[in-house]
Amino acid sequence: MSLRINATVDQAQEQTPLQKAHNARMNEDYNQRWMSETGFSQLKEDDGEKLRSRSWHGQFRELTRKCIIHNLTQAAS
Repeated sequence: MSLRINATVDQAQEQTPLQKAHNARMNEDYNQRWMSETGFSQLKEDDGEKLRSRSWHGQFRELTRKCIIHNLTQAAS
C-alpha cells in the first residue's frame, strides 16, 4: 500500500504543459489585479468612496477629476 501512496504523490506533483501554461497565465493576471486594486484603494482613501453627483455625466466628470488629482498627487510625491 505504501507504493500506491508514493505513486499518487509523484503523479500529483507532475504537471502537464497545459497546466503549466495555465498557472503562468494566472500569475500574470494576479499581478495585474493587485496593481489595479492598489490604485482603487488609494483613490478611495484620498477622496472617499462615494460619488456625490446623481447623473451619469456628473459622475463621469467627478470620477475624471478624482483620477486627475490622484495622478498629480502621485507625480508630485
